[in-house]
Amino acid sequence: MSAPQSQAPIELPADRATAVSGLVEVAEGAIVSRVLARTGGGNVTLFAFDRGQGLSEHTAPFDALVLVVDGALDLSIGGVAVHARAGEIVRMPAGVPHALHAPERARMLLTMLREPKGA
Repeated sequence: MSAPQSQAPIELPADRATAVSGLVEVAEGAIVSRVLARTGGGNVTLFAFDRGQGLSEHTAPFDALVLVVDGALDLSIGGVAVHARAGEIVRMPAGVPHALHAPERARMLLTMLREPKGA
């Protein structure tokens, strides 16, 4: 598994639909990511995984949602195996170890849900 290659953040136009497939390309032997939105309440990042790539087990202090855009992902959430295909969404709870593996080329939209301080 390789470390994600980050592309420059992009500001999505507010006056038209944008094809997700054109925002980040799958690269051979790599993971590519691009931040699509970032606010105090959270951020949205698009990832592209080549076949066989993934993210090793880690925890995050916030809940996160993974929406598989295309392809498929095998996730482990608190030791539970979850297979998600294009069009499916998975919640990863805060503080629970999770990992993912792409058995085929895949793209996912990751939404981190941060609670504002003092809320």
